[in-house]
Amino acid sequence: MNAQILSDRELLNLYLQGNKSAISTLIEKYNRRVRDYIRMMVGDADVAADIAQETFIKAVRVIDEGRYTDSGKFLSWILRIAHNKALDYFRAQKNNNFVSESSAGYNVLGTMRYADKSVEDSMISEQISADVRALVELLPEEQREVVKLRYYSDLSFKEIAEQTGVSINTALGRMRYALINLRRMIQEKKISLC
Repeated sequence: MNAQILSDRELLNLYLQGNKSAISTLIEKYNRRVRDYIRMMVGDADVAADIAQETFIKAVRVIDEGRYTDSGKFLSWILRIAHNKALDYFRAQKNNNFVSESSAGYNVLGTMRYADKSVEDSMISEQISADVRALVELLPEEQREVVKLRYYSDLSFKEIAEQTGVSINTALGRMRYALINLRRMIQEKKISLC
């Protein structure tokens, strides 16, 4: 079955009529895009492959239960499921306090993460911190306030919203624009943060 010839809607209809290979064709059509999207979020190809598999299992389950409404945007729908599955993964990781070799970078016992910092490392870290603080001071007041509350005071977005008297979405939006502006300033000023 050629996915380029048949539309997503046609493949879904064939599957619903009993042609089991139609769903395989549809999954193959989007498997790489879904995996790449998830890998961008989680940064690990193996984890991305697992989450992609969970994504397609959930999609097939929803289709089988008759809860999928075809609006001609199958890819958008499947990417939304993938996004939610990736968020579920992050929530599970947050609740898991163990350090794994992959999250540590390499050998846990010999990792630089647990070694004492050299004087040079400390100086570089202090310089980067000073550069970032200087850039934060250049942000518009509302964005600067959200960044300071989030990163320097370690408040949640809910707490930031309450303290600043805005909605959580507004606080998130201000943070988004602050990060965009910081990235732009870093590029314009050619600042190295590593």
